[in-house]
Amino acid sequence: MINPHSFHIPVMGTGFTIDTPLKVAQYGMDSVISLVDDILLEKLRMAYCGKYQIPYHEISEKTHDFRAKRITSFLDLMNKLIDQKLEELKSCTIEKSHEIKEYFNMLPDSSHIKQEFKALTDKYLNLNDIKDWIKENISCGSIDVNIMTKIDKANFLNGEQLPTEFNDAHAAVRGFADSNLNSSLILSAGMNPSLYSYLEQFDVFFPNEKGEVTKKIVLKVSDYRSAFIQGKLLAKKGIWVSEYRIESGLNCGGHAFATDGYLMGPILSEFKENKETLIETVHEILVSALAEKNRPVPQCRLPLKVTAQGGVGTSEEHQFLIDHYQIDSVGWGTPFLLVPEATTVDDSTMQQLMDAREEDLYLSGISPLGVPFNNLRGSTKDVEKMSLVAEGTPGSLCPKKFLVSNSEFTNRKICTASRTYQRLKLKELESLALPAAEHQKRFDEITEKACLCLGLGASAMLANQLETSEDGPGVSICPGPNLAYFSKKMTLKEMTDHIYGRANMITRTDRPNMFIKELTIYIDYLKNKIKESPAPFSKKQSRHFMTFIKNLKEGVTYYQSLFNQTGERFKEVKTAIFNELANSSATLQHLTVEIEKRKE
Repeated sequence: MINPHSFHIPVMGTGFTIDTPLKVAQYGMDSVISLVDDILLEKLRMAYCGKYQIPYHEISEKTHDFRAKRITSFLDLMNKLIDQKLEELKSCTIEKSHEIKEYFNMLPDSSHIKQEFKALTDKYLNLNDIKDWIKENISCGSIDVNIMTKIDKANFLNGEQLPTEFNDAHAAVRGFADSNLNSSLILSAGMNPSLYSYLEQFDVFFPNEKGEVTKKIVLKVSDYRSAFIQGKLLAKKGIWVSEYRIESGLNCGGHAFATDGYLMGPILSEFKENKETLIETVHEILVSALAEKNRPVPQCRLPLKVTAQGGVGTSEEHQFLIDHYQIDSVGWGTPFLLVPEATTVDDSTMQQLMDAREEDLYLSGISPLGVPFNNLRGSTKDVEKMSLVAEGTPGSLCPKKFLVSNSEFTNRKICTASRTYQRLKLKELESLALPAAEHQKRFDEITEKACLCLGLGASAMLANQLETSEDGPGVSICPGPNLAYFSKKMTLKEMTDHIYGRANMITRTDRPNMFIKELTIYIDYLKNKIKESPAPFSKKQSRHFMTFIKNLKEGVTYYQSLFNQTGERFKEVKTAIFNELANSSATLQHLTVEIEKRKE
């Protein structure tokens, strides 16, 4: 059945959307669960079994393949509970009549089934009279899952390294594959060839003769070239990428994977222009690979979706992406953090989010992965972290170890946010006898790293009143810059009304267009990179900076042309858009001159 909504809720952290499908899937809304933290999934499974009076059997670390089994059990529980909710909704009882009406009221006004429902309810006073129609037309949102491909640490048993299939990401794939979900696996954070090859072990990822795939593959990408390369790579294995999920490099939440100045508008345009080429080329490779593997070959071309997310904040932007770039669905992430009916955020953090302004939302270096990370200034995890620094015991005890990546001082990889690593790194720093200013700079860089394994799951623990004494109550949260323009708690109905233009949840009048906001973030990012790089610049550095500027300049030219052709769309903000484009162009010219001066 076709998705009734034109938006989806992307994954947010490890815990903020951990049970979002249970809250919104019954209304036909797609959302995404992170599979990073099996420990958190198990604790939530225990809590939900208790809440719904379902027998709970612990899957302890002593259980063989416990990580995959925990993931499978959690997903199966979510699926079971959501199926029950949907069946109750379809029952058309008096008690559920309000929820049935809400289901249709939250759909876009252009929805065919919404219009048909209105016509039927105008004709029949009792919902029971259209019970069969309701059963046929109400559908469940997809319970999708996300795996960061590079979070794939090796695991050990009795000091011996286990085979690759027991690595974290590999086990997560197995956990999803073994579940009874019929949904999508979203692979993010770049290519992992070993993991991609591992997908071939499971029949559920391959299409049948009708082109149906039990468990679809979605790639989160930041440019067309990456999508094309990865799509072909997977097709050679007989696996079709059902969706390319384009995310802004910097105007997003969580980890930010900056491009070399490639902006979202031009990237979306490239996908639109080359979509048919992408489908034809990759499908041809797929058919050949399936034939070689003696697997069923689809009788027709498989469907392909292109979706987009990152910084979308108004119904006008939402609809423009759909109409102009022919996007199949638009991801709305950060604003949903203020919707308790959709995401899981503790009360204290919720208040911080509502109070946050531009200066409180910044691109930080707190991630142990060494990737820029969108952070909320003053989060309780950061306060907790700095308190430990002040006490002379910086770093986390690192009980979960999902983000271990460094082998600088140890044979087995450890986390750069761990107490073990920071103690060793600070000892090394002391031995260098650097000038005070340089010493402090390096000290801050070392101790800035935060334990995201605990921090990103703490809110779900607090919101569900689970014991946090072992892990600590500090919350890390990773909203995108767009949060600054949303300042109050919203109901699910209010949020969907905002998305579809039936209401406006933004009270400020100074919010920049999503494309312009991304452009200014990229320019600020480039400025900081130039500032951090000692002069004179090497030829390689100069070439990188000039390429970055060239791409940004081309983006500015593209937007100047685009907004000259949008007619009545963006009418109220068009003057501000062109002023900002002119300012950006001048800034880029100034940076060009500065780079030329600082060359070798």
